[in-house]
Amino acid sequence: GINCQMVVVADDCALERTKGITGARGVAGTVLVHKIAGAAASKGKSLKEVAEIAKNVCGHIGTMGIALDAVTVPGSKHVNDRLDDDNTIEIGLGIHGEAGMKQSSMMSADEMAKELINSIQTYGKMMDGDDPQKIVPMFAQGDEVCVLINNLGGTSNFEMSILANACVSYLESSTCNCTVTRVMVGSYMTSFDMHGASISILNLSSAPTELTSMLDAETDALSWTTCDIWDKSSSSSSRPSLTEIPEVVQDRKESMNKIDLPTIAIPKYESTVSNMIRAAAQALAEAEPLLTKYDTIVGDGDCGITMKRGATEILKRLDDTQDLNVAHPVSLFSCMADAVSASMGGTSGVLLELMFRKMSTSLLRSSSEEITMDSLCQAVQDGVDAVQLYGGATAGSRTMLDALIPYAKSLKNTKGNLVEAAQKAKEGADSTASMKTASAGRSNYLSEETLEGTPDPGAIAVSIVAESIIL
Repeated sequence: GINCQMVVVADDCALERTKGITGARGVAGTVLVHKIAGAAASKGKSLKEVAEIAKNVCGHIGTMGIALDAVTVPGSKHVNDRLDDDNTIEIGLGIHGEAGMKQSSMMSADEMAKELINSIQTYGKMMDGDDPQKIVPMFAQGDEVCVLINNLGGTSNFEMSILANACVSYLESSTCNCTVTRVMVGSYMTSFDMHGASISILNLSSAPTELTSMLDAETDALSWTTCDIWDKSSSSSSRPSLTEIPEVVQDRKESMNKIDLPTIAIPKYESTVSNMIRAAAQALAEAEPLLTKYDTIVGDGDCGITMKRGATEILKRLDDTQDLNVAHPVSLFSCMADAVSASMGGTSGVLLELMFRKMSTSLLRSSSEEITMDSLCQAVQDGVDAVQLYGGATAGSRTMLDALIPYAKSLKNTKGNLVEAAQKAKEGADSTASMKTASAGRSNYLSEETLEGTPDPGAIAVSIVAESIIL
């Protein structure tokens, strides 16, 4: 495999640091982490060094957003009208349109700057040194800071310039007494047409000097806006052009043909599974308005559209047997994973791809010489286990696993009884409507009042598929 390390950016100061299993969100500050990590990599730093530098940046940056209008996912029939009142703004909302930490009446640019900067300052950062768990203010008087004013998508350049001026003025006033040496204003991390902005503050005084040079390093990234450096004594070293490493694409069809696959001991397997896939994909596509409605309330509004994209892609490939080979379950689940990967975004797309890939490898590596109904039920269980392992959620987390877990368990216990399994999936999905808290997914960021009464759209999608394949 490819050697890699993970760095979690959690710069959103609107959320608790330990919010469920997901923690705080990574928002516009991620852009600065990427910029500095990229500069470190271009200087020849090792993977470990690049990861440590990125983590260091994460520890010295905070972000807070504000918006006049929430975002509506293009193509959705349900408009997110949470901020329909022209005199109401929301502070601390997410880039996917998740509800913020509070709403307020309209503010001036100066008031917005003061509110956001004070929130970032109060949220603070982990202290370096002997007591890393201690929280200290994000910046102190006399500190040198970099400020990124990020356009969330629908804010005019005129408004952005006014807000940027307000932020710099407040940071350099006697109240904060900071030196803003770098100001970045532009559309760095947007949310379609959301009328709003976010402010990210990177404390350069408390960060290693090396980070500043990496922040200033030249880049040929087309959308990068050149930073205004007020400290003229700071020198920038030229950054060599990055050579993109070509992706190694494996021909799955060719490699699958070279594998000795177990025989299938299930009557009328190919015709039955083809009809089941078609029925499931059609049902999922038709359910898009319902899933979108639920996800607009308890998520970011794109679940229905995401599921429909996956279903449409699978139907398209089903009509081309070369792209979705139903002749054998090992190749079928591998092709399903490819279809999901190519069409579905977000966390649900990644987890469903993992599930199908695990189902494929589970059957391939089975000690049995033939694939039976018991083998398929075990593969489903293995796939669901993979979703739990990599996603971190489980039953009761208010996710699609609340339907997947009882479905897989019932299938295995009843040796493939689809009717009973579908009933268990429905019961699990319906139970999410009464769950007042969530420990994973977008719902983790919402209040009890928002969640109560609305089921998890991912779990409902699983239930719909489970019921549709009963032929």
